[in-house]
Amino acid sequence: MTLINPARSFALVALALAWLGPAAPASAQEPSPSAIAAAKELMVAKGATNMFDPLIPGMIESAKNTFLPTNPGLFKEFNEVAAKLRTDLGPRREEVVNQIARLYAQRFTEAELKEITAFYKTPTGKKFVAQEPAIIDQGLKDAEEWSRKMSEEVLTRFRAEMKKKGHDL
Repeated sequence: MTLINPARSFALVALALAWLGPAAPASAQEPSPSAIAAAKELMVAKGATNMFDPLIPGMIESAKNTFLPTNPGLFKEFNEVAAKLRTDLGPRREEVVNQIARLYAQRFTEAELKEITAFYKTPTGKKFVAQEPAIIDQGLKDAEEWSRKMSEEVLTRFRAEMKKKGHDL
């Protein structure tokens, strides 16, 4: 069984939501059921629904790991409850899929959604879907490393500038 990193999953979901752009205006018309269905088809074609798979199991593992250190003798029971919750709550993943599909359907016409979906079903679209997770993962790692280096540079330069003003930090 693969261990789930909830923080990375949440970061990916946040990245996906940010990619969708700003929220639709409050006066936006409610999308039709067929537009939402087209948006869901797009999400499946581009592999976007897969990013939500680890969310509920990750939350359950996190909750279990919150209780486990103070109750190590209940390990077996915690695992049983976690398994039950994964079964009971797993279908709730569809709630977030529906929310994101609604966002797509508010920003694109049904025809546009079908056109985009058609792209994702082409060989190039399928290659994009296959490569994008690795690109995002490496991009997050690169951004973390860049951020670490930039932070060090900022601290070093901050100290140097303060030294010019007569202050040793």
